[in-house]
Amino acid sequence: MYNSAHEGLEFPSEEELATLRRVSDAIPWSAYMIATVELAERFSYYGASAVFVNFIQQPLPSGSVTGAGGPTGQSGALGKGQQMSTGLTTFYQFWSYICPIGGAYIADTYWGRYKTICWSVALAMLGHVIMIISAIPGIIGGQASVGLFILSLIVTGTGAGGFKSNISPLVAEQYQITKPFISTTKSGERVIVDPTMTTSRIYMYFYLFINIGALIGQICMVYAEKYVGFWLAYTLPTIVFFISPIFLWLGYGKYRTSPPTGSVLATALRVWRHAAKGRWSWNPVKCISQLTAADFWENAKPSKVVGEKPQWMTFDDNWVDELRRGVKACSVFAWFPIYWLCYNQLNNNLTSQAATMDTHGLPNDVLSNLDPFALIIFIPICDLVVYPAFARWGWKFTALKKIAFGFGTGAAAMVWAAVVQHYIYKTNPCGEYAGTCVDSDKSPLVSPLNVWIQTGSYVLLAFSEIFASITGLEYAFTKAPVNMRSLVMSMFLFTNSVSSALGEAFVSLSTDPLLVWNYTVVAILACVFGTLFWLSVRKLDQDEDKLNNLARGHFDHSEKE
Repeated sequence: MYNSAHEGLEFPSEEELATLRRVSDAIPWSAYMIATVELAERFSYYGASAVFVNFIQQPLPSGSVTGAGGPTGQSGALGKGQQMSTGLTTFYQFWSYICPIGGAYIADTYWGRYKTICWSVALAMLGHVIMIISAIPGIIGGQASVGLFILSLIVTGTGAGGFKSNISPLVAEQYQITKPFISTTKSGERVIVDPTMTTSRIYMYFYLFINIGALIGQICMVYAEKYVGFWLAYTLPTIVFFISPIFLWLGYGKYRTSPPTGSVLATALRVWRHAAKGRWSWNPVKCISQLTAADFWENAKPSKVVGEKPQWMTFDDNWVDELRRGVKACSVFAWFPIYWLCYNQLNNNLTSQAATMDTHGLPNDVLSNLDPFALIIFIPICDLVVYPAFARWGWKFTALKKIAFGFGTGAAAMVWAAVVQHYIYKTNPCGEYAGTCVDSDKSPLVSPLNVWIQTGSYVLLAFSEIFASITGLEYAFTKAPVNMRSLVMSMFLFTNSVSSALGEAFVSLSTDPLLVWNYTVVAILACVFGTLFWLSVRKLDQDEDKLNNLARGHFDHSEKE
């Protein structure tokens, strides 16, 4: 089933699919508009959260009514310590990435993606306003400040969750071609324009926009916090956030969207239950073997039903194949919580680590901006140089290979952090209690190590995001049935929430003198799970082209629940 965008295109033969070089297509202008909506939202999200660690962990500076530390002081507000800081920031991550499931269900079932995004933006803005109130002079530092701040995390996270599960599919939906086609380059070479590569490219630049917003937001807010106060560090992101509804309004009626199709999730569960009939066994080995057999989904296809079909079976065989592919994608995502465990160190422990080294006047939380800065540099390099070079050499750097590489570079980043932490303990005046080391005037005593030695961790984490995080977005979109894209995307985002829950178990290691163990354990887990991941998906990787080129399924959503 082809849409009008396929008219006049030449499609490749099996031989051409196997031999011709593959390239990506141009990115539609509407995708850049949606990426700008995301840029503004991420500016507000990361700009505000960049100062969370200091706001929670450090006490209100003596004589300050805004929390600003000034050129030589340490900014702070609540003074609740590193464990409370790690716990709350981890909760915020958890909440922001579990809410996408609700946002996805509402979008796929009732409102559609565009309307759900608009309401999510409004809710997130309300959360930002509450956050500003928690930081104004007279409230900041007191118990009311704590309560308002936690409430703002819940409200903002709810809005961000509904936004994330829908903006990511919406940006890729702007490209309408779904089948590879033949094109001729200026040099006369016949190539295959691959929609999957185009989707990958869309998400790379979507991620680039995310990190432009994150970089500018984080740097500006860190200095706003240090020299003016937390109220400004929370107000500026809220102002920039207003770009999102403006661009949503400008694109109204122009963005390509998929309509809601009723409770697809309920139908999907019925399909799975129907396919599982006769495959249960008290023998756990036999049961798992039968439920994961290659022909598991065949019995759920309408063409295989003998007699009258159930009333809920309002789809064709191709949609069952698409559902099977989406379930396989979710099984790939099941490995991601350990990867996010590496990445989430950037949001709390690495910021705290910077505060225990010589920053040469830089705010300790500005160093985390090396991650988006590296992404802004290396995303275009990968798109314009690295990936095309791999294609010319005939090496298929498939999505699953990229994800495996992402695990490896994430593990390497944690090894780097563990080594840095070891030398901080060796050189700090208080030894293994570097995070609480102060002189008689309560001024922090830090290691003489230059804070820029953290660079390696941030650059390696940036590469891991290019390989794993961006590819995860691509994989969720390309492998989901059209009417379940938000839901499958939310499953990918939910893995970050699971990781945040796992991170709560590591809070006890997020304090002196155990931080070397914290980074080391996370590095070992990422290495082991990355290896197991690749061993488990090697066969699936061989079917990449087949999965990407399934016939489009038909789903009739007129059936009432």
